[in-house]
Amino acid sequence: MECIGFPPGTDDQALVARIRAEGEGAPWRGDSAHHLRSTLGDGLELRADQEPGQSFWTVLPHYRAQHRLRVAVERVLRPAESPFDALLHGWACPAFGGGAPFSARPGARDHESFDDLERGGAPGLYRIATWITDARRLGQEPYPGHVLAISIAGFGVNVDAVIPNREVSDPSILERPSGAWIAPLGGPDDPGGCCDVSLRVRSLRRSQNAWTKEPVTILECDAPERPILLFVSPWQLARDGLALPRPGWRVEGTFLFSGRLEGGIPRPGRVAGRHFG
Repeated sequence: MECIGFPPGTDDQALVARIRAEGEGAPWRGDSAHHLRSTLGDGLELRADQEPGQSFWTVLPHYRAQHRLRVAVERVLRPAESPFDALLHGWACPAFGGGAPFSARPGARDHESFDDLERGGAPGLYRIATWITDARRLGQEPYPGHVLAISIAGFGVNVDAVIPNREVSDPSILERPSGAWIAPLGGPDDPGGCCDVSLRVRSLRRSQNAWTKEPVTILECDAPERPILLFVSPWQLARDGLALPRPGWRVEGTFLFSGRLEGGIPRPGRVAGRHFG
């Protein structure tokens, strides 16, 4: 919450009360009495959800990013406690051209196709994990190998370093496409939708939280095909003695990614390249 302008110590229950009083329903997530959102200006949102059988509410930040990222689905996980969310694991920036999705290749198994990709079949390809908040649009099938267009943003769980680009923790990252490194957390106890990143800041955009009037900085970071947008907590940076991000410098740390589906949803047997290019 600090990433979008809510200071440390903000009362979550007070936020829930305000969202319920002033917000609007989010029907794509479920019953509007239990799934609401409030806009904070400039694409910033707060979402409040109360899942079936739960007495408490969950409040999370969201950002309506304008960039569309192509992701080839590896697997989709649907948590039982949150039926309108899905955890997407996949490959960003697949070089499919106009060909058929992996699952449509005769005799090819999905894991073999993804192994081929990892061996360098597509320049700039990288793994990504993100929550999809409008999972109802996916239907019931996970569509392994199909390409989805999604808009996502990352919210800082912990920023480890804000450093000049040349001080990158692993110099080999500078040789990667766009000088970008993104790796989903894979441990059994790791939170879903989180990735470790090392990304070079391309530009900064200033915004403001309409409720708190606190400044919010949107970091547009270099990544293959489309920039990645990150939000960091200025309070965490100050507590840990880290510099403020600036263009040309690099941000390293762990970020929670979330977003929504864009455009049409491909179905098995249809050619993904015709829909997402």
